[in-house]
Amino acid sequence: MDLFKRFKAMQKQQKAYQFVLTVAGWDSNTEAPKKSFPYRAEMLSMISGELFSLSTSEEYQDLVSQLLEQHEELTPRDRLEVMEAKKNLDKIVNVPKDEYVEYTKLVNLSQRAWEDAKANDDYEAFKPYLEKIIAAKRRHIGYRTTRPDKYNVLLDDFEEGMDMEKYDAFFETIKKDLVPFVKDVLKKKRTQPAFATATYPREGQKRFVEYMMKIFDYDFDRGVLKESVHPFTWSTHTQDVRFTVRYLEDQLFSSIFAGAHELGHAIYDLNFDPELDETNLNHGASHGIHESQSRFYENMVARSKPFWKANLDKLKKQFPDQLKDVDVDAFYRAVNAVDETFIRVEADELTYPLHILLRYEIERDIFEGDLNVDDLPDVWNAKMKQYLNLTPKKASDGVLQDVHWSAGMFGYFPTYALGSAYAAQLYYTMKNELDLDTLLKNNDIKTINAWLKDKIHRHAATKKPLELLEMVTGETFNPSYYVRYLKEKYSALY
Repeated sequence: MDLFKRFKAMQKQQKAYQFVLTVAGWDSNTEAPKKSFPYRAEMLSMISGELFSLSTSEEYQDLVSQLLEQHEELTPRDRLEVMEAKKNLDKIVNVPKDEYVEYTKLVNLSQRAWEDAKANDDYEAFKPYLEKIIAAKRRHIGYRTTRPDKYNVLLDDFEEGMDMEKYDAFFETIKKDLVPFVKDVLKKKRTQPAFATATYPREGQKRFVEYMMKIFDYDFDRGVLKESVHPFTWSTHTQDVRFTVRYLEDQLFSSIFAGAHELGHAIYDLNFDPELDETNLNHGASHGIHESQSRFYENMVARSKPFWKANLDKLKKQFPDQLKDVDVDAFYRAVNAVDETFIRVEADELTYPLHILLRYEIERDIFEGDLNVDDLPDVWNAKMKQYLNLTPKKASDGVLQDVHWSAGMFGYFPTYALGSAYAAQLYYTMKNELDLDTLLKNNDIKTINAWLKDKIHRHAATKKPLELLEMVTGETFNPSYYVRYLKEKYSALY
């Protein structure tokens, strides 16, 4: 069909601009010098403007409309591409170009401002950027819809079909069925052994993360590991999937589990059907499904006892003095210790959803209520006291700890908890089909990867998240698996 060929040609142009912006984004977060950002933001905003013009041109809008009208003549996959294009078009078509360009520039500058503010514990320095981002997000929502429930628009962007009603029900399950158990476990919390807080030089940590990359079967010819302030995974297509971690010499577990988490994201991206690289479907089914993969590798794999039976000796070779007398049982207890912590990315598996609940409620109150940036630190601290019995004494332990808001990613946070719940449901299905403990004891993660590739990864965005979950597990989403998983694991530990 000539119409579809023209559509594909215009899509390829857009992907070229997206590629440039994404590569520049990787550089911004890893190696770009600090003083480069004002000029960089100006240049990237111009490229974003060109992409905006391509993506909203009358010719492109007409092509999408005509193809939707003739969708019965398209193959199923081509039809999905056109529907994805329409969804993306609807997000930006009514936004004025100059405003879109200005927002892109703002976000580029904001992320560097956040890094500096976090390093200096200076919320006041970041506040003007955050205020502008929130105002811009509100305007953008207004260009898309007149519906009163503004936050639902952002939630749907990250997890199609999810809204406040569904998230409220999900978090209510967490509050009702999990929080009392968490409180009981916290009463039994143990002091961490000395090895958990010893000093571990960054080079040894880096070597162990690189070792993990090998046993997780990461393809070094299609990716690279770098260091960043906040760990993340980056990709443009299946032949280029990169990730970062950070190394804290007084927190060995940080790099190990950030590495496992980001490897989960990376393996998912590497395992998309390569034929989808030339489409707009070469991304995860949703952010929740993506987080299910990162949380699965972080928790069900890297925090498991069989994994450490196979790999503790390797870690000891990097740090023989610090880990000399540590056995597998002691190490397993230490990496699964439960305690109230300020930092989400360092949180244990059991208290983690409370960190997400806190952020979800704050975001909801920003867009559905009257919460403003002046009050954010106090509200954050109050909720942390409510859910985790902690009060941050500095902004880097509280409102400034996450990168997401500086990137305008409101609506993302709930997918972390949702992804953890998806992961638990997938975990029980996998255990019915594979001898997971034996595979982990033998470091046979390739077989786990292959199962996930067949069931989830290869489909990329050709399946909707709940469709995919039901296809794999035979059930609709059921958060009770998440509660069951955590209770089973931590009842045995505590």
